[in-house]
Amino acid sequence: MLDPQFRRALAYVAPYWRRLVPVVVLSLASTGAALLVPLLSIDLIDDALLAGNRASLVRIVAAFVGLTALGFVLNVASGLRYTRVSAEILFDMRLDLYRHLQRLSPRFYARTRMGDIVSRLNNDIGEIQRVAAEAALAWIGNILFLAGAVGMMIWLDVRLFLAGLAVLPLSIWALVLYRRRLERRVKAFRERSADIGSFLIETLSAMRLVVTSNAQAREAGRFQDRNRSFIDALMAMQRVTYLAGGMPGVILSAGMGMVFLYGGFRVLDETLSMGTLGGFMMYQMRLMGPVQALMGLYASLATAKVSLRRVHEIADAPVEVREEAVPAETGIGQAKAATNGPATTAEVGGAVAFDDVSFSFDRGAPTLEQVSFAIAPGETVAIVGRSGAGKSTVADLLLRLLDPDRGAVRLDGRDLRTLPLASVRGQIALVDQAPFIFHTSLRDNVRYARPEARDEEVAEAVRAAGLDELVRDMPEGLDTVVGERGAALSAGERQRVAIARAFLADPRVLVLDEATAALDPVTERRIVGGYEALMRARTTVVITHRLELARRADRVVALDGARVAETGPPDELLAQGGFFARLFRSDAERRVAAREGVEAAAVQ
Repeated sequence: MLDPQFRRALAYVAPYWRRLVPVVVLSLASTGAALLVPLLSIDLIDDALLAGNRASLVRIVAAFVGLTALGFVLNVASGLRYTRVSAEILFDMRLDLYRHLQRLSPRFYARTRMGDIVSRLNNDIGEIQRVAAEAALAWIGNILFLAGAVGMMIWLDVRLFLAGLAVLPLSIWALVLYRRRLERRVKAFRERSADIGSFLIETLSAMRLVVTSNAQAREAGRFQDRNRSFIDALMAMQRVTYLAGGMPGVILSAGMGMVFLYGGFRVLDETLSMGTLGGFMMYQMRLMGPVQALMGLYASLATAKVSLRRVHEIADAPVEVREEAVPAETGIGQAKAATNGPATTAEVGGAVAFDDVSFSFDRGAPTLEQVSFAIAPGETVAIVGRSGAGKSTVADLLLRLLDPDRGAVRLDGRDLRTLPLASVRGQIALVDQAPFIFHTSLRDNVRYARPEARDEEVAEAVRAAGLDELVRDMPEGLDTVVGERGAALSAGERQRVAIARAFLADPRVLVLDEATAALDPVTERRIVGGYEALMRARTTVVITHRLELARRADRVVALDGARVAETGPPDELLAQGGFFARLFRSDAERRVAAREGVEAAAVQ
């Protein structure tokens, strides 16, 4: 019975069956040519060498060379064709996994190491591809040759064939024994390999901290420890691989000795011709190659099975945010979803509402509990609260990166769960405290959400975000490559790129999630001007722990203990002296002290 892991993998093969038919045909032709070669040895010995027939000798050698060359050409043709098809099949698997990862929620990424994801997406699927490209084609050819060779051996002399099978049960026992051990060793090896990948991703991303903390030697030591574990797992796997692939073949080779002995006695007794024994032995020797290759393939399939299991663990991770089978015909942002073009104000009003929303991560206590508030079209509302109060979860729920456990998040009165995801994310844009910048040109970074945007539109967005001076100073202007994660830009410049990106996307609802948290006060004041231009006439949710930003909002929603503690205009809440005032009391006192200091300096 086919293993479930391989049965799932076969679903990717089915669409390519027409392209695989020529591979099988070529393999059959190549195998047929290879099977004819040992038959020539019978004539070579009996009709040419022993009979002293020179003409037969030349004819048989010419046939031998011709069949060998034909087999080589057919093997190359089938191998190249199959390699391309297998690569496309495995790319389909990798693409499906990548698309699945795009649908997974932040909860998945919070509990899964990035190095482990990359290892499965790259290394494990690469191992599956290696086995598929190398071993599977060999499996087809070897099975065909094995079946043909066995048939020829039985046709030549059935008693010699049975003599060679005497040690087969022992060989099969060795194969099964080592296969079980091999699966365990391969699993351990894959895990140690993923450990190294995770370590490198984490420490290379934190290299500034490593260096400034004088932790280079410590991290190098940790790297050595992981590498030693990797080598130990590699050697353990290789030892079992060699035994699994070689030991059964060694046992089978004992059968060849029995054929030599038994066949030799029959030749001496003149009950078997020398040519027949020679031809049989050629089949026997050629049979050992496919048998050992198939046993080695058995070991390769064990490693592929482990890789498939690891890939399927990611593929089976549940998707928490799903579109309805037939999304509601809402009229919300349909034109923009179809074209990625800017939406018009008429398409979406921009009214946002949280209706008795509760949400919890896998930590026991709720992150949000019975949270309700409404935002009118064009209104700016600040979401404030202590760290861990659920402010960023509000952003994730608005963009449908998460769905509430209870209650509903609504856009223009419609539950987001009834709307197409493309429409929701085409009308609601997020700018967070660390906007991601790709290792490409400034132009491509700005128009990431609208890759078809005209150069004139990109230039207008750049001007609106206040990036003109930066572009003028860059050696290639908008075509300057800004480095990985925007390494060539300052924190403020990266924020301006995010502003330009949002201008070009032209959302109806804007979410600013701690968008100035990493900026100094002077840079923050410059950036806020860009944000205010972007916020104009748009519904805006400002998630912040800065009082200055909160006071610029029309209203404040203050979260405390996963619930709405109070809501209202910021100045009124400050005057009331409630939770909002207590939350920002230290900020207010510092502002008053700074103002008094300036006034005292002016008097002096």
